Amino acid sequence: MEHVNLRTEGRVARGTARAAVLLLGVSLAGIPVAAEGGILRDVMVSVGLSKAPPAAAPTPGTAGPQALPRQGYACCDLHYSRDWINDGNYAELPMIAAGTPIEVLSFGSNRAYVKVEGKPMRLGHDYGRDQESLEVWVDKIVVNDDPRPRITSYAPTVQAAIRQGKVMVGMTREQAITSIGYPLTSENVSLNDPVWRIWRSSRGEYQLNFGADGRVKSVTGDDSVTSLVIYQPGR
Repeated sequence: MEHVNLRTEGRVARGTARAAVLLLGVSLAGIPVAAEGGILRDVMVSVGLSKAPPAAAPTPGTAGPQALPRQGYACCDLHYSRDWINDGNYAELPMIAAGTPIEVLSFGSNRAYVKVEGKPMRLGHDYGRDQESLEVWVDKIVVNDDPRPRITSYAPTVQAAIRQGKVMVGMTREQAITSIGYPLTSENVSLNDPVWRIWRSSRGEYQLNFGADGRVKSVTGDDSVTSLVIYQPGR
């Protein structure tokens, strides 16, 4: 068996020599040390002197790539202009009710292509691009669990307000989102903030003011706007 060992030793020696030459080339090229580590590892693997490292696990709290198409539901009442649904979600526009089936087909530049109950539409990330990625925003808008069973657990008046896409004093943050959508991330730093700035239209701003209990304590803004966004039973 001595001739077998000699051949093996010869392959290892030649591999070691190639690795040393390549490492010397890396050093002379002035590549940063951090980069050298990765390159050296790849060289050692290629000549059989090391094993490839295991695939890195996803960082906790980050979403991995999702298989498309993806079936889901509208998180909340959404509003659209022709085939465009954006993160402004202006309540003056026609409404898609919370829980409506949505199929996410593909992603483009600041937009996602979807089908809403089989109708081709687009989700447009117009305002919050600097605060969150398109994928994160779409995952907020198109949820995996149908929200309609949860909505039926709300008080009848809250359910009625959601059906109209309006707000009312006493709503929780969750209920407000279900009815009017997420506040713009470009104008609202955190959902836990005591005041949300919302727009019914491009010029129709109003504010939801939350109490310490996390419920809407008042809706403020111009009367011409608040009169249209506050739920009023019987109307």
